[in-house]
Amino acid sequence: MLQFFKNYTLPIAMITGAVAYPVVSWFTFITPYLIFIMLLFTFCKLSPRDIHLRLPHIWLLAIQLIGCIVVYGIVSLYHPVVAQGAFVCVLVPTAISAAVITGMLGGNVPFLTSYLLLCNIGVALVAPVLFPFIGPHTEMSFIESFLYICKRVGPLLLLPLFLAWFIRYLFPRVNKVLMRLSKISFYLWAIALTIVTGSTVKFLIEQENPDYKTEISLAVVALVICAGQFLIGRRIGKRYGDPVSCGQGLGQKNTILAIWMAQAYLNPISSVAPASYVLWQNIINSYQLWLKNKAVHKTQNAKK
Repeated sequence: MLQFFKNYTLPIAMITGAVAYPVVSWFTFITPYLIFIMLLFTFCKLSPRDIHLRLPHIWLLAIQLIGCIVVYGIVSLYHPVVAQGAFVCVLVPTAISAAVITGMLGGNVPFLTSYLLLCNIGVALVAPVLFPFIGPHTEMSFIESFLYICKRVGPLLLLPLFLAWFIRYLFPRVNKVLMRLSKISFYLWAIALTIVTGSTVKFLIEQENPDYKTEISLAVVALVICAGQFLIGRRIGKRYGDPVSCGQGLGQKNTILAIWMAQAYLNPISSVAPASYVLWQNIINSYQLWLKNKAVHKTQNAKK
């Protein structure tokens, strides 16, 4: 039963969130705390000595931070809300689970975990600057918006890192306990996915004037961006002999954080884009794992 739940966590969480949205949407306020705890567990396993910044890291981060502005500018010519969804799908950091998929695909896990750290710091620093320009909060001045977002995004992304390293060096026994408990992240991720799905469905159902054209456009744009980021990441990785890690680093996103950011700082409809991104990136990951398993079986059969 437990294995069944693990294998079908994505559809179970999304279906539960969609069906029980009147209830689960009440728990939206705990989403940042769940993200914080998941990041804390992740960073507890990452020693500062394991962090080695390489040139591909810089390329990936530049594409992420500059690309989100370029994509927003291009898509805004078509529709401003669709542009917001596209923006957040590019800006948001790499998914915590990307290291797991990278390992399963035969990639460089230390490279990916180093990038996970780098992009979280980068987004924490850049997001408060960009969101006031992108978001609809026109009643607030730039400085007010900047400080408001700093207070919420900065601690959420950076505090888990500093806390994890503080615990590692001053309370090593506590760190070992946290590392043993890190498997809880899987269940926290399922809960968070259920909640953000419920919040998105609640907004879509209760909106007064539904704009299905915009919502479909958001889903399509998310598909194009998702496939594009995986392909660009792999293209960069080929130049440095590591297409898998670079592809996952740029393409596999922390969609729970993205949905929360869209709902908190942008037009809530734009959250349809990262919500769709959940599905697209899991389809791509499933296809990559299928190709990998197929190649392994082919090699094993050739040796027989």
